[in-house]
Amino acid sequence: MHGLTESVIAAACSRVGQSVLHLDRRNYYAGNWASFTFNGLLSWIEQYKNQQEVQITELEQVWRSLIDEGEDAVPLSALDSSISNLEVFCYASEEEEKEEEMKTPLSSFQPVNAETVSEEANGDSTEAHDTVTGDDTTASDAKTPNEEHEVSEPKEDQHTSDISEPSQSQEEKESQLSSSPADPPVEVQKKITYQKLVKEGRRFNIDLVSKLMYSRGALVDLLIKSNVSRYAEFKNIGRILTYRNGKVEQVPCSRADVFASKQLTVVEKRMLMKFLTFCLDFEQHPEEYQDYTEKPFREFLKNKKLTENLQHFILHSIAMVTQHTLTEEGLKATQHFLRCLGRYGNTPFLFPLYGLGEIPQCFCRMCAVFGGIYCLRHSVECLVVDKVSNKVKAVIDTRGQRISCSHFVVEDSYIRDEQRQSTAYRQISRAVLITDRSVLPSESDQQISMVTIPPLESSAPAVRMVELCSSSMTCMPGTYLVHLTCSSSGKAQEDLAPVISQLFHVSTIPGEEPSEGAEERSKPAVLWVMYFNMRDTSALDSSSYSLPSNVHVCTGPDDSLCSDYSIKLAESVFHHILPDEEFCPPAPNPEDIIYDGDGPQAEGPGFDESTNTEADKSLAEEEGATHEKSP
Repeated sequence: MHGLTESVIAAACSRVGQSVLHLDRRNYYAGNWASFTFNGLLSWIEQYKNQQEVQITELEQVWRSLIDEGEDAVPLSALDSSISNLEVFCYASEEEEKEEEMKTPLSSFQPVNAETVSEEANGDSTEAHDTVTGDDTTASDAKTPNEEHEVSEPKEDQHTSDISEPSQSQEEKESQLSSSPADPPVEVQKKITYQKLVKEGRRFNIDLVSKLMYSRGALVDLLIKSNVSRYAEFKNIGRILTYRNGKVEQVPCSRADVFASKQLTVVEKRMLMKFLTFCLDFEQHPEEYQDYTEKPFREFLKNKKLTENLQHFILHSIAMVTQHTLTEEGLKATQHFLRCLGRYGNTPFLFPLYGLGEIPQCFCRMCAVFGGIYCLRHSVECLVVDKVSNKVKAVIDTRGQRISCSHFVVEDSYIRDEQRQSTAYRQISRAVLITDRSVLPSESDQQISMVTIPPLESSAPAVRMVELCSSSMTCMPGTYLVHLTCSSSGKAQEDLAPVISQLFHVSTIPGEEPSEGAEERSKPAVLWVMYFNMRDTSALDSSSYSLPSNVHVCTGPDDSLCSDYSIKLAESVFHHILPDEEFCPPAPNPEDIIYDGDGPQAEGPGFDESTNTEADKSLAEEEGATHEKSP
């Protein structure tokens, strides 16, 4: 029953020798953290609509017969109500696609070897520097031939993950690597139609959740510590933008940005550098802020005599806090932002290639490598609870099988209202757009941008926007994938449509061009948009549910920019289950593993008994070779 939290718990338990069975009623991995191809997303939308129409009937007569004397049954919900108010609008022309091909440099469709990609990606694509170097390969039971594509950088090896059904297969990822990051396509002159989006649908990887990774955040630290980072690749967020006075501007956040900025005067540059230097070790100077500990951060910025320009940049784009955030919290947020600068690039953020849905899959892979079992399209009907101990002793699945267990970790959407102490939830408003160009064109059209949008009205929420380019492997060349997220004050469309109309051209007729000379012509055009609300249960804890003590409920994604909450929750649940075990200890490097048995074990594609000419050598010689490789 997987989101990110459940996948991390499963990997951590499997890693220390526990038996893990991971069931999911969906036909794809990662739950509400999933990534979909465009065609897969259209199917997911249809499933959502059909789910709302289908009358859910309980098959109590099936599992009631499996409940023994002295046991109680706790039924689980069969309907996922975590997504609501889903609406889709298509603004791309629906006319038939013409036969003319997109203009692209010939070299972009040439085969690309690992070294070529390495040279092109060196400045943009980064894997955690603390991961294992050398020839990383997974153990033979973790992959099959052609299952992984290895892209070498000068210092590290990188691997892509191919677990997800709704996102791309590995072969498709390899072909996309060949055509996308090395030589970006030249500007597309012809109109992008809906038919083109569907035809190129497998080039998209569209996340249900939009988050970035702080380079010194809990998720990156865990990926490095556990060696799970070997299963994924990452790209730097190239720039941080903000919407101010009706236009999009770049935010100077690093030292180089500040001194290169044309938006700031010389005096403002000095003021900003002085303030950011103070924030790096503000705890050492309590006299500077102690009078404002109970006052908003905004008032502290005003007291520091910072200009309106600087206050806007710091409040909305560096600290990324609200007008009401207290001073100490604002200083900590600014400090965290600054400490993450420079670790992997000029901004504090990383993004996983092929979408955020890759991260839960990486932990699923680690779980499987250490013996975890996964079953999709397979769910749990009810829990079997021992009346004396009030603990779950077994579950009954949708096929009428009774499966014993000592702990049960479950996603919040499986819990029925009668097992909840409260049914009041916060909501997240989400919009996903496909557009034809960037909100702030620059010399390079292959940049990921994070855009902060302050509230347009006093009652409106602040909006966070992430604009993804085709080299992030999330959209087809010639388009951008744009994610908008905010705390809900109403339906997603009501919250986000006003923001979209400010930054983008939304045609009234599909395929309609803005009139010549109009202001709208300078804005990117929206080709397709999806709005939905997602339930945010991050404020709930174990006291929010009436469930046995060995049932551990994991809340869904929260509305923050990073995934730290989910990682900390996973660690907390793990230590509740296994208080004496280490959380996600490093997985051994494949070359360090010494196998038991009569002969050498397969270590990867093309290395098995039928082709291994050294198969008759003694096991001792094999083990000796393994030890020689060990650091």
